[in-house]
Amino acid sequence: MFDSLYPTMQWANYAKTWPHAACSQFVQAGGIRWHVQTMGEGPCLLLLHGTGSGSFSWRGLMPLLSPHFKIIAPDLPGHAFTTRGPEGSLSLDGMTEGIRALMLQLNLTPKVIVGHSAGAAIAANLILQQRSLQATRLIGLNPAWLPLPGLPSWIFGPAAKLAAINPISAWATAKFANRQSTIDKTIAQTGSKLDAEGMHLYQQVFSHSGHVHSVLNMMAAWQLLPLSSALHKLQNPVDILVGSEDGTVPPSMADEACKIMPQARLHLQPMLGHLAHEEDPAGTASLILNICDLAPAHQASFV
Repeated sequence: MFDSLYPTMQWANYAKTWPHAACSQFVQAGGIRWHVQTMGEGPCLLLLHGTGSGSFSWRGLMPLLSPHFKIIAPDLPGHAFTTRGPEGSLSLDGMTEGIRALMLQLNLTPKVIVGHSAGAAIAANLILQQRSLQATRLIGLNPAWLPLPGLPSWIFGPAAKLAAINPISAWATAKFANRQSTIDKTIAQTGSKLDAEGMHLYQQVFSHSGHVHSVLNMMAAWQLLPLSSALHKLQNPVDILVGSEDGTVPPSMADEACKIMPQARLHLQPMLGHLAHEEDPAGTASLILNICDLAPAHQASFV
């Protein structure tokens, strides 16, 4: 609703300073114009970011994984520089279908999918729906696979629906987010501490009303119950990385996920929050490479 009032972020306005801009491309697939960052050669590793973020969240991790993999890191529908797409594209099933169409267009089958928070839900949903991914390894970073308890559940449900149907909600939120104090508080609530670059990137996307409008509509459309009810069917190798200080997805929910998926292995990241992969990309990369039985390499240089 009101999509025409909230255009997508324009790449030309940000390209000069965006992380790994030289690795960016735009791909048309599934009725969506995708912004995708690609780096490295080898087996395909798909990175799926969480709600409200973007491919920029992988800026520290991508160069550490690219010596071993061909990295594919899209902005999800409506996020940053990717368009919203057709009706329903911001729901869990809609985003899953979008990613399926994107990978088909790229003619790639991921050997590993790393999903953060809601991105992990998309990754699990994708694997459950595609027989060709039965051998794909799933790595969830502070994964949001189960309905959140208490207030976060209300924010993702009724509150988001009310905000999504209000034509000025996204504009007002974006204007409010342009204050440094707002971004400081928002990131602090995740339990993470980001460097100045990370804080500035989040301020840029959240001060853009088009990005915020899509985030609100995604939250309003998000339904985790069907996925959580199907997780027991997932037979793939599963690893879960959990920041001990996560203020968004309670770390105890990873224990619940392990009960549902007995094959899942839990890896604790002490003193890190919901954005652990941004706080400590080297430590996160080391865990991912060890999970995949690969040794870390010297960091590659990308402009």
